[in-house]
Amino acid sequence: MQVTGFDGNFTKMRLSVGLMAIACLACACGRPSDSAQVIKIRVANWGGASDESDFNKVQQNLYAEFERQNPGVKVVIEGSPDQYVAKMMLAHIANASPDIVTLDASSSALFLNSGMLQDLSPFIEKDPSFKLSDRYPNIVDIARRGDEVYAIPNDFTPMVMYYNKRLFDVAGVPYPKAGWTFDDFRETAKKLTIPGKQYGFSFTNWFPGWVMWLWNNGGDCFSPDFTRASGYLDSPQNVKTVEFLRDLINVDKSAPSLSQAAASGVDLFANGQAAMTVNGHWALVGYSVAPKDQNGKPKIVLDDLGVVPLPSNTGKSVTVMYESGYAITKRAKHPEVAWKFIKYMTSAEVRKKLISTGIAIDARIDVSEERGKDRLDAMFLPIIPTARPPYGTQVEGFEMVETQAQNAMDAVLKNGRDPKAMLTKAAKRIDEELAKRQIPGVAK
Repeated sequence: MQVTGFDGNFTKMRLSVGLMAIACLACACGRPSDSAQVIKIRVANWGGASDESDFNKVQQNLYAEFERQNPGVKVVIEGSPDQYVAKMMLAHIANASPDIVTLDASSSALFLNSGMLQDLSPFIEKDPSFKLSDRYPNIVDIARRGDEVYAIPNDFTPMVMYYNKRLFDVAGVPYPKAGWTFDDFRETAKKLTIPGKQYGFSFTNWFPGWVMWLWNNGGDCFSPDFTRASGYLDSPQNVKTVEFLRDLINVDKSAPSLSQAAASGVDLFANGQAAMTVNGHWALVGYSVAPKDQNGKPKIVLDDLGVVPLPSNTGKSVTVMYESGYAITKRAKHPEVAWKFIKYMTSAEVRKKLISTGIAIDARIDVSEERGKDRLDAMFLPIIPTARPPYGTQVEGFEMVETQAQNAMDAVLKNGRDPKAMLTKAAKRIDEELAKRQIPGVAK
C-alpha cells in the first residue's frame, strides 16, 4: 500500500524530475537493447531479483512457456521493490516506459490520471476470444474510467475477519456469523480474552487494515469528489469508531496495546494467542506454516480457521479489496505483443497455476469459484461483492493519507489523546497537502 521512500509530494517531485529524467535517459532505465531477431516485452513490477517464493517460481515458468508459444519474443521482467510509482512516472516522462506495468490498486491513481496508460478497450473489442465479463465487475471497475478500461485484473483480496475455531470451542463461544454488529464483536472478544494468556482480538495500526471499521460504522474519509478530508475523516461516526477500537484495548483489555503487540515479537493470531484478527487472503500462506509449540505441534492449523465478514452497524458489512492488474503504457514499443502477453497471463489456464499458491483470490470468476471448493476459499466468495476499492484508486499519493491516519491512531492509543482532536488534525494536514499539490485528487 505504501511506496517506500516516496513522500507523496508530487509538486516537489515534478520540480526535480528534469534532472532525474536525464539520468533515466542516460541509463535507459535499465532497458535492454532490442535486436532485429527478438522482440523484448518489458514488464515492470514490484518484485526483486532475490524473490525465491513459490509464486515467483511459478511465474517464471509461465513466462518461459509464453516465450515457447511465441518464438522471437523475450519477456524481460524489471523489478522495482522500492519507489515503484515514482520510477514508473520518471520512465514515462523520459520516454523510457516499459511495455507493461503491474498496477496496484492502492497506488493506481497517478497511473490512471497522468495519461501514462493506454485504454485497453480497443484491444478487447477486436479480440472476440477475450471476455471482460469473465471477471468480477467490481474488480474490473477499479481501473475503469467511464467506457475506458486501463488494466486487466489478475488477483485480489478482500480484508476479512479470521477466527480461531479451536479457541472459540475451548471457550464455549459460538462462531461469529455474517450480520453481527460492533457490540456483538465486542462481547465476543471479551469472552475469548484470558488475561496474561490470550486476547480476543489482535489489532494492528495499519490504516489499510482498519479503514473498513470506519465504513462499517457509517463513516468515510473524503468528500465525494475526493478533494477534502475535513468533515469526513473527523466525522462523528469516525470519532465513535476510533473510540470503540481504543476501548477494546484500554478498557476491555481484549486486544493488546500497540507496545504489547510489538514486545511479543510474534503474530499473536498465528501464534495461537489471539482468537480473531483482520487480514487478507495472503495471510493463509503464513498461517499454513505457523509456529510450533514445544511438542512440535503447530500453534494454529488451517483446519482451525474460519472467515467471516467484518461486523457492521449499518446493516450491511463492507470491506476493502487490494488488487493488482496488468496495464499497457502509452509509450509501449510493442503494444500488440503486450496485449497478447496480458491475455495469456490472465487466461484461465495460467491463472489456475498462479492461484494454486494461495496468495490471493483470482479476478476470474470461473477460477475463483473452482478454488471455492476449498473450505476456506468458499468463505471468501460471499464477501467479494461487498468489497470497495481502496482510496488509492482515486487519490494520488495516498500513502500520505495512510501516514496521517496512522499517526492519529498512534496518538490516541499510545498517548491517550482525544480521538476527535487527532482526526481533525489529520484531516487538516491531508487537506493542506492536497491543496499544495494543485493537482485534482480525483480522476478525470
